[in-house]
Amino acid sequence: MLKNLAAALAAASLLLPAAAQSPAPLKIAFVEVAPLTEAGWVRQHEEGRKALQAALGAQVQTQSVENVPEGPDAERVIRDLARQGNKLIFTPSFGYMEPTLKVAREFPDVKFESITGYKTAPNVAAANARYYEGRYLAGIAAGRMTRTHIAGYVAGFPIPEVLQGINAFTLGMRSVDPQAQVKVVWLNAWFDPPRERDAAMAVFDQGADVVAFHTASTAVMAAAQERGKLAIAYHSDMRFAAPDAQLLAVTHHWGDYDTRRAREVLAGTWKPTNVWGGVREGMVRVEHFGPKVPKAVQDEVLARQREIAAGTLRPFAGPIVDNQGHQVVAKGAALSDEQILGMDYLVAGVQGKIAR
Repeated sequence: MLKNLAAALAAASLLLPAAAQSPAPLKIAFVEVAPLTEAGWVRQHEEGRKALQAALGAQVQTQSVENVPEGPDAERVIRDLARQGNKLIFTPSFGYMEPTLKVAREFPDVKFESITGYKTAPNVAAANARYYEGRYLAGIAAGRMTRTHIAGYVAGFPIPEVLQGINAFTLGMRSVDPQAQVKVVWLNAWFDPPRERDAAMAVFDQGADVVAFHTASTAVMAAAQERGKLAIAYHSDMRFAAPDAQLLAVTHHWGDYDTRRAREVLAGTWKPTNVWGGVREGMVRVEHFGPKVPKAVQDEVLARQREIAAGTLRPFAGPIVDNQGHQVVAKGAALSDEQILGMDYLVAGVQGKIAR
């Protein structure tokens, strides 16, 4: 009798729709602002996607669309992905924030993650990382390694995130080399390898022997390798492009965040949070020191990194003066998160103006 019952139940299960036996995977999409290359901003988000897929397996189905310009194209692509049935969409670029919010209003059942955005909505979360913490640490390394007391900085757009990085790098550098000066070149582009290279060459011609950048290719690293200078890799380890020139890398890590948010969608617990993580949360770190960096410098930088993680070192603690001579942070004070997020000036030691 029991055998017959078991057989009947097994036969009945074969008649059930596939969806009843196994839920359809959660469809997740990523929109990327530049081409996928071996390293850089898009590469780190691709690594985050791959980590999410590996962690959740058959529960999810992920895809990414690369090289989507900010503006109308982004809005079109985000809308198309929502129409395709993606229920969680990551949009990792500041210029995607407004298009994301617009599309989100049309698709209230879709969850959106605006990475580097700051506005939220009932179905839009915002997340960013404290890249400036890594920049400060890179500045310490640059200050220890420079011989000319001049660094270059190839910058994308003059948004607060980029200004935070320039200022933190300069403050870190001048904490160990008070004479240090940082020459900024604005590109008003995130990904333009020929112009990135030209900008790096220009600051080398102006006496810089180390360069940092906030763009999305390895062109600055390759320029430093060619000229026999030092460079701070950004987003990813870039020693493959500059094996001798890399001073260290400021790296970004999105896998844990992406996976956690997908789990929350699956569990029905997702909320429109606004996250700003950094060294302490494992979202930013300095690593991959190059062959020219003495162990003493590596140890110093890693010790400061531990202090940032512990909360005992704050990159934007006073006194801080801007490059127009105005005090912006008094001695004994420190910038609040709100003040950091609204940063609109360059600190003393930066040679350049904010491109308007």
